[in-house]
Amino acid sequence: MATRSSSKSAGEPQNQDVPEGDEVARGVQQATDKAQEQGFYGVETDPTPNENYTVAGVTEGLPTPETDKDAAAKARQASHGI
Repeated sequence: MATRSSSKSAGEPQNQDVPEGDEVARGVQQATDKAQEQGFYGVETDPTPNENYTVAGVTEGLPTPETDKDAAAKARQASHGI
């Protein structure tokens, strides 16, 4: 017997039918749901806010990994999953 989640609003993960007891399918579904929720697979490698890369951010001196040692260290840690 398959389980089906209730209907969810837009932007929330939509679980498909997953056979009961099929842990592999459930794991794949969970990974897919997480990717759908965050908008990509994997880990975010640059935690720098997008605003810092805009003209306004640059002219205000907002840090980016390319211009600031601390921001570079944070990006490096994020890319290694630390």
